[in-house]
Amino acid sequence: MTTTPRSRPVDVADLVDRLASVPGREDRLRHLEVLPPRAATYADWPGWASPEVVAAFRARGLERPWRHQSIAAEAAHEGRHVVMSTGTASGKSLGYQLPALSAIRDSRGPRGQRGASVLYLAPTKALAQDQLAGVTALGLDVRATTHDGDSSREQRDWARDHGEYVLTNPDMLHRSLLPGHQRWSSFLGALRYVVVDECHHYRGVFGAHVSHVLRRLRRLCAAHGASPTFVLASATVAEPEVAAARLTGLDVLAVTGDDSPRGRVALALWEPPFTSYTGENGAPVRRAASSETADLLADLVTSDARTLAFIRSRRGAEQVALTAAELLAEVDPSLPGRVAAYRGGYLPEERRALEESLRNGELVGLAATNALELGIDISGLDAVLMAGFPGTRAALWQQVGRAGRGARDALGMLIARDDPLDTYLVTHPEALLGQPVEATVFDPANPHVLGPHLCAAAQEIPLTEDDLPLFGPSAREVVDVLTDGGLLRRRPRGWFWTDRRRASDLADIRSAGGSPVQLVEGETGRVVGTVDAASCHATAHQGAVYVHRGETWLVRSLDLDERVAVIDRAETDYSTTARELTDISIVEEREHARWGDCRLSFGTVDVSHQVVAYLKRRQPGGEVLGEEPLDLPERSLRTAAVWWTVPGQVLTEAGLQSRDLPGAAHAAEHCSIGLLPLFATCDRWDIGGVSTAVHPDTGQLTVFVYDGHPGGAGFAERGFHAARAWLTATRDTIVSCGCDDGCPSCIQSPKCGNQNNPLDKAGAAALLDLLLGDG
Repeated sequence: MTTTPRSRPVDVADLVDRLASVPGREDRLRHLEVLPPRAATYADWPGWASPEVVAAFRARGLERPWRHQSIAAEAAHEGRHVVMSTGTASGKSLGYQLPALSAIRDSRGPRGQRGASVLYLAPTKALAQDQLAGVTALGLDVRATTHDGDSSREQRDWARDHGEYVLTNPDMLHRSLLPGHQRWSSFLGALRYVVVDECHHYRGVFGAHVSHVLRRLRRLCAAHGASPTFVLASATVAEPEVAAARLTGLDVLAVTGDDSPRGRVALALWEPPFTSYTGENGAPVRRAASSETADLLADLVTSDARTLAFIRSRRGAEQVALTAAELLAEVDPSLPGRVAAYRGGYLPEERRALEESLRNGELVGLAATNALELGIDISGLDAVLMAGFPGTRAALWQQVGRAGRGARDALGMLIARDDPLDTYLVTHPEALLGQPVEATVFDPANPHVLGPHLCAAAQEIPLTEDDLPLFGPSAREVVDVLTDGGLLRRRPRGWFWTDRRRASDLADIRSAGGSPVQLVEGETGRVVGTVDAASCHATAHQGAVYVHRGETWLVRSLDLDERVAVIDRAETDYSTTARELTDISIVEEREHARWGDCRLSFGTVDVSHQVVAYLKRRQPGGEVLGEEPLDLPERSLRTAAVWWTVPGQVLTEAGLQSRDLPGAAHAAEHCSIGLLPLFATCDRWDIGGVSTAVHPDTGQLTVFVYDGHPGGAGFAERGFHAARAWLTATRDTIVSCGCDDGCPSCIQSPKCGNQNNPLDKAGAAALLDLLLGDG
């Protein structure tokens, strides 16, 4: 068994040919693009860099930095806020580690007392651990440690009192460091650098929360006498200086030239075939992307190509690894042990062991969730499989970048799911290739996000008039609302928090729907996890089958007042889908555009939801076994939406019959929701839609797509400004799909509360032709 990285190069184009030429697969490869290699450009070590730090990097084989590393490090050393937006495996870590470690080494007191300190923020604990391993491997006398949910109480206390290079995450910063800033005063008062790694990860409501966590950090640093330099990094962020400025509230220099070497990169677009099975309403269904990925993973492991397969769910990652192992056992009994699964929920030591096994060659194939998408250093990989489009072009290239690190060649394969967005991308490769990555979309001014952070800031240190500009132009208005509501109290020295609770608990920065509902195991009373309050009606109602961390649970009861759902372990042969009634009304139109006689609008809407029943569906297959009524309260949501209208006269002149309009509008709504993530950096589950042949507020056929978060998250607004490209892609997806009357690859939606009925594929294409033709 190979236990060290192979030196034998893999011919990526030949590898794809072999995979595609297997009997029965001839029509599955839709496109193959091979990007050329790139040579490195080097620079000299800067004169200010600590000799010990330079020597440590050289001892690790880094004889000279690449030019972009030197540029970024120089700017940070000069006190300029920097965002590095260069490719995966381009050594961004050195760009911030060189000035940060030099500052620590050069500022220590005479007895080794802590001088400068550094705070590193990562979106995942795994990435923080990987970064800690990299810093530790340099062999420098630097007191580096993590401060996160895996850290012991003793380790957290040591980080606070002695740590010089502390690695944490935004949630821990929000819940621990900032509320306890008095105990962290010596660390915060000496803070020289704040590193925000993988900054493209912070988008939507989560990004808005993190932006205010960083503003609170800046405010407390100033109170303790520090003004740290921010260094942000991402391989995949559009308009990096704009995104970084919105995230931090600072002017930021972008370093975008990539001077690292790169081998050939091949990107294959692959579409599984239709099967003999039918789904909802008799629609044809394609073979599951996870099943196709398991086959390809087994083939690549047999070819000794080190492969990482990204699977969207934890349970899916386990199943793909198990299926691949079974297929490998048919070839060679020694091969199944060379493939494994990797997902969140494993113990830290289990995750570290899997990462090391993949690095040293004991494992050849790994099926993983996106926990391994971010910058964890795993060298020697040949191929990456993606079971479904990961949501954004940024994430796709991030995942492809896990292979071919250094100057090695790399293969990335996107295996399409039975989904409108995936179908569009594999049939329109130009939408992926040669296109910039998506803009990072989030709205720091959302009052539902800003309000809780202003309360948290007031509890940390009373808010003053001088503080408010830090939180944006709407901060004073929101403070007044909070004061009128009794959450803040005005005094001569500023606004004070009035409650005994921790104000930071008001802002659950990873929950889009307010304070989460706890999932409690009925037998033991153990808290298993949480579910967003906004989605609990649809996913955690009594009788629901709920999948959590790859395990199936049956919801015994849901108490909305206590925010607790009691669940029991269960193995069922069915799934549940909520039936929901949705109504929408227009509050305010903020912008509009005329497309001939049609109108495109963006504004504020009120959305009401009520889950009235749930369907039991046989698994696999999706056959409806029964419907159970539910008595749950109506929920209301004020949010942002984009909508378009078509006058009745225009429909009549185009020959569209009134009986066909509900199905046509409904199908266009579904497909447009499926395609918006390509333009607005969101997931289809972040947005919702309503369509009607005649809406009472417009008097016309109207299709709405709205943000599924209170106050909006920026997705609908992005859709409004990209509407022509977005809706053209929607029309193209419907027309190009190989089904006759509609399927999950075009107009059916997995989240439809009306059982995907009525839907009219031909009518939707005609309706969109009419809308776009008037633009």
